[in-house]
Amino acid sequence: MISIALLGFGCVGSGTAEVLTENKKIIEERLGCEYQIKYILDLRDFPDSPFGELVVHDFNIILNDPEVTIVAEMMGGSHPAYDFTKECLKAGKSVITSNKEVVAKYGVELGDLAAENGARYLFEASVGGGIPIIRPMTVDLASNRIKKINGILNGTTNYIITSMRDCGVSFEDALKEAQRLGYAEANPAADIEGVDAARKAVILGAVATGKLVSPDSIHREGVTKITLSDVALARKLGYEIKLIGYVEDIDSKLMCFVSPMAVPTSNPLARVDDVFNGVLVTANMVGEVMFYGPGAGKLPTASAVVADIVDIIANRNTASKPLGWVAATECDVADFAKFSCRRMVVSNAPLADGVSAEGAYAYISEAMTESDAEALMASNTAIIAIYRVL
Repeated sequence: MISIALLGFGCVGSGTAEVLTENKKIIEERLGCEYQIKYILDLRDFPDSPFGELVVHDFNIILNDPEVTIVAEMMGGSHPAYDFTKECLKAGKSVITSNKEVVAKYGVELGDLAAENGARYLFEASVGGGIPIIRPMTVDLASNRIKKINGILNGTTNYIITSMRDCGVSFEDALKEAQRLGYAEANPAADIEGVDAARKAVILGAVATGKLVSPDSIHREGVTKITLSDVALARKLGYEIKLIGYVEDIDSKLMCFVSPMAVPTSNPLARVDDVFNGVLVTANMVGEVMFYGPGAGKLPTASAVVADIVDIIANRNTASKPLGWVAATECDVADFAKFSCRRMVVSNAPLADGVSAEGAYAYISEAMTESDAEALMASNTAIIAIYRVL
């Protein structure tokens, strides 16, 4: 009997308990062994929940129980999630997490700690919710060198931009509706300022290259400055505006940033709408592969958590493999100022052959670097926004 503990009984934690229970028969048949949820750690009591009797308030009960060999951390935030994860790994307990903040900040340390103690540290649910992306990159694309990753990594902002386009509402009104529907938090800063997407982007970069860049060090823009006219102009030019997490291996240096980009309608990411996520991976042998699905939500994210639990149980008699990540140094990171791409230039007066909408104008430029784009913006007061083109 494999004993599992869950840390956190919020949206993802309760969903994980539900998946493990509802699909218990089929999972056990596939694994050829039985498992149980032995503890659920939370500050609250849940007297009306069928799992209420499993709730404990003292982490040490889980830490000191030798029967518990797998711990799923779904608490959110850095602390105490990081501290509890560290203690579990030191005790030889494998840890699964949906916590992208912890993975993005401490992934190198926790991966090494797991290997040192014969445990495993898995985090499929930290990127893309229910979309399988981490395991396909590490297993199915293991024979490839991953050259580029472009992703719509945040469902909240994708819903907002889709609403602006389809319903003609402002950013502020689209955000309010997202909050009403439960897609956005009361404090949506991590989503709308690109923080959430940045954490996911650096995790994908580390999976691809083995080098983890600090999410606080990369260029990051959110969606708060996108206007209805920007969205309309992009469509007229044959593009959709999307918040993109961009990762590219350029001569063994990692280019990583998050920003709104004008995505050509021929690109499959342009058709990823509402709260869905999409990740487009370019590898040197297979070419382009696309991963698409629900990027958040109780059961989709729980599905990814349970997939990692199943992986650990199925390979419980196999020697632990090191994650193999290192912290990226300045020499490992490409110079963002030299990033070059075409631009969608938005202005309040016609500057070149292009299109107009709602009193604004736009055209697609030739490729230019970040430094060139900044100089262009500074040199012409008619220019009100410049979008990178994917």
